[in-house]
Amino acid sequence: MQKSEDAAIPMPLNSEQFIVGNADILAAMSELKALPPFSNDAVSFLNALSALLLKTGKAWSDVATFAFWCRKSALLKEKEKYDDLNHRLGRGIAFHSTPSNVPVNFAFSFAAGLLAGNANIVRLPAKDFEQVNVICNAVNELLNGEFRFLAPYVCMVKYAPDKAVSDMLSAICDVRIVWGGDMTISEMRRSPLKPRATEITFADRHSILVINADEYLKIENKARTAQDFYNDTFFSDQNACTSPRIIIWMGREKEKAKKLFWDNIHALAKEKYTLAPVQAVGKLAAFYRTAAKKDVRLIPTEDNLITRITVKELSYDLPDYKYNSGFFFEYDANELKDICPVCTEKCQTMTYIGLTKEELSDFFATAAPKGTDRAVPVGKSMDFSLDWDGFDLIRQMSRKVVF
Repeated sequence: MQKSEDAAIPMPLNSEQFIVGNADILAAMSELKALPPFSNDAVSFLNALSALLLKTGKAWSDVATFAFWCRKSALLKEKEKYDDLNHRLGRGIAFHSTPSNVPVNFAFSFAAGLLAGNANIVRLPAKDFEQVNVICNAVNELLNGEFRFLAPYVCMVKYAPDKAVSDMLSAICDVRIVWGGDMTISEMRRSPLKPRATEITFADRHSILVINADEYLKIENKARTAQDFYNDTFFSDQNACTSPRIIIWMGREKEKAKKLFWDNIHALAKEKYTLAPVQAVGKLAAFYRTAAKKDVRLIPTEDNLITRITVKELSYDLPDYKYNSGFFFEYDANELKDICPVCTEKCQTMTYIGLTKEELSDFFATAAPKGTDRAVPVGKSMDFSLDWDGFDLIRQMSRKVVF
């Protein structure tokens, strides 16, 4: 992996742990001026990163998605949503602790921090992903060249769980962004923040899919819908909090729609997805664990690529029995408000097929679920937004100056 120029590295981080930046850059970050949100420098850098990644990273769909998202035209559209930017500045240093199992999440978090006006320290995924290498190489190329003036604002490091490192990075940051779930948050909170520092945490969440069977049957290109569902689920092995685990069917022709839907999904999974033996065993164990507590039925299938489990009722704790690798609960609903038991504060995304904006608006206005922060069409669950998990990331990572 290409790296920025080395420097003398004090403990607890060594030179090999700096993938972008170095110890001298890290030590000097606290002296940097905050940037205004959506600064020309930040937008220009991300646009250049987009252009470079569309050349070097097009083999990975998630890298290409990130590159498409951070084009200048797209960022300027995001900027238009804010009416108080002339009263805002970045908080200072943003420390991003990113999830180990989602390759490109770190890039979106970093981009949001830079757009909000901050210097950024990014803890990279612990797992080795080629997508991380591709993005970091591109960042280094730009920071060592045309955008050298922004190099003081970026450090990306890779380290195994190490409280001494987390203590150091937490102690100097002005906003800490913690991805990865409840256990990661609890562990990170053992590292104190400065008294005025703030924190954004992304806890364990689940997501659902609601399908109007009658509207699904009207779709001509069902293969496209299958691909959209595959992208939401199998692409990340259901490890993303946006991946639906519970499928809720509405409408009159539920059984007919189910057969067509799952036949299309199975054909695609058979072509693209590899289920390891340990995953197959894990799914079976997850079903038995659920069956011991819930009134459920395992739907017979020709193989175990897809595990479908029908449930008699939706309960608030059903998501606690979730698994990945193509493991889905299914429920037949009479109307949209029936989904409320699983729309707790732990529900993040509702994807949907065949619902209208009016239906969604009426549901949120009348049912007022405690959770569910976004509703998006199937295939869009992993589309990143600067409004995420109910947080406006630009406003959360910047401060307002009153004058």
